[in-house]
Amino acid sequence: MEIIEKIQNQVTELLKDQFELELLSNQVVINKTRRDVAGDLTLVMFPFVKQLKKSPQEIGDIFSQRLSTTISEIKAIEIAGGFLNISLSDEYWNKVLKDLYHNPSFGTFPKNGKKILVEFSSPNTNKPLHLGHIRNILLGWSTSKISEAAGYKVIKTQIINDRGIAICKSMLAWQLFGEGKTPDSSNIKGDHFVGSFYVAFETHFKNEYNDWQNSAEAKNIFESESKENESYEAFLKRFKNEYFNRFSALGNQAKTMLQAWENDDPDIKALWKQMNSWVYDGFNTTYEALGVNFDALYYESDTYKLGKDIIENGLQDEVFYKKEDGSVWIDLESKKLDHKLVLRSDGTSVYMTQDIGTAQLRYKDHGVDSMIYVVADEQDYHFKVLFEILKELKEPYTDGLHHLSYGMVDLPTGKMKSREGTVVDADDLIKEVIDEARTGASDRGVLESISIEEREDIYRKIGLGALKFFILKVNPKKRMIFDPKDSVDMQGQTGPYIQNAVVRIESILRKLSDWDESLYFSYSSPLQIEKDLVKSLNEYPSEVLKAAEDKDPSIIASFAYELAKDFHKFYHDVRILKAESHSAKAYRVVLCTSIKNTLTKAMDLLGIEMPERM
Repeated sequence: MEIIEKIQNQVTELLKDQFELELLSNQVVINKTRRDVAGDLTLVMFPFVKQLKKSPQEIGDIFSQRLSTTISEIKAIEIAGGFLNISLSDEYWNKVLKDLYHNPSFGTFPKNGKKILVEFSSPNTNKPLHLGHIRNILLGWSTSKISEAAGYKVIKTQIINDRGIAICKSMLAWQLFGEGKTPDSSNIKGDHFVGSFYVAFETHFKNEYNDWQNSAEAKNIFESESKENESYEAFLKRFKNEYFNRFSALGNQAKTMLQAWENDDPDIKALWKQMNSWVYDGFNTTYEALGVNFDALYYESDTYKLGKDIIENGLQDEVFYKKEDGSVWIDLESKKLDHKLVLRSDGTSVYMTQDIGTAQLRYKDHGVDSMIYVVADEQDYHFKVLFEILKELKEPYTDGLHHLSYGMVDLPTGKMKSREGTVVDADDLIKEVIDEARTGASDRGVLESISIEEREDIYRKIGLGALKFFILKVNPKKRMIFDPKDSVDMQGQTGPYIQNAVVRIESILRKLSDWDESLYFSYSSPLQIEKDLVKSLNEYPSEVLKAAEDKDPSIIASFAYELAKDFHKFYHDVRILKAESHSAKAYRVVLCTSIKNTLTKAMDLLGIEMPERM
């Protein structure tokens, strides 16, 4: 707000002129006044008490005298303890409203010349997208949109985990149990089709392991390898992965397939490409339903060998050290981390190696100033280590590395488990929220006058609005419980509640006739609720910048909800089309239009579309 800068500049000039105290303008703290206190802006005076050796009342008197005589927009000033509550004139707020009403770029900042890469989604090709992916995708997409609004050029990317033992499990299960079926012949979406074979592999492996547990071999292994006082049941739970690697027939087949893939076996590579293509078709359908796209794609099958040359160069520069077995490590104890493996003794890479190489490749490809990794908080330690390694390597982009860490999504019944097929599938969830929107509208019978196609588009917008807002209104760092029933609630702090505010305004504007915008400035005494709405609107640009800086879409979600809530109250309490005067009507039409435009922009930053009707 320019008025805040004006006040800050006057205070710093006063302090320099009268007290020879030099401060930067941003050291003068000015906040929005609490709603239960008279005023618009509050200047905090406590920091100056010790510096000026005066009481808050004395400082308030000095500041009030200066501000009231130099800034015409100020109507009144009240000293309240260590705070200076400043009221701005009605003319000022009228001008603010008119300026933003005529500004189509309100809340969108000019290009700042900086470039951000945002990595999100990054799924495995052995299973379809699920609820956890949805939170990741929506956070990544919204962060990208908010960053663009804040003036950054954004490259949206994902790294697709398309290789490894998990993918081979799906491939092997299709070979063993697929009977030559395809997504088309089975009438099953491609990612679901492939994912069903991953679950099938785990089911057959579980049965194989259960059978093995009763064998003499299992008993002998327990006798020789169990821990002291360890029960047979506890041993079997702990030994499952070891069994897969040493004894499992299915495990041996899957590992053999992975070796064949790494040796470029033509038949295995052909099967791999075919099954991945089925998955990509399925992913793209889900992304399209969510309104999401990417600017650049990376594949682990291309990147898994990256980073080895960087490690070799780092060894020469003594960033890394080599152990006697030939493995390569980095010592990060001085960073309050530990020693981290970056290259195995056989020369093969680990995930850290790949991530180092991929970061460098992306910088070469795009020349970005910042890289934002949208990854669940289970990987917090991994990214702390990665970023420290890149700093030790003196990569030029390390100041702009950021892990957008988010809490996992649980069901009311507990964690989701992909291996057991107990996940909330993304496609099923999308269908469920749209069906719920359809049911709600049908019960009210409000859309019967429009075509089926128009109705279905409205159901889609309402359902997805409910889903996206439910996910994004939660601060990313918080773990959240997803309850499908709560997510599609059309009342309270929900997407449809905000959409309904916009629909109400659209309805007002459709009925509008006989109004003259030029009468707007004749409305000289706006109501407090009207001024509060203008104040809220005026905060939108700063909320965009804060959300971009914090990488937190919930800031925008909270802003949109509060603005919509205030509008709904205004709609119920104040006459708009039948206002008491032509000037009041003009003012309220301008105000409503500005609220509609701002809510539409804010919700667009969350990836949420506005329906025409509800």
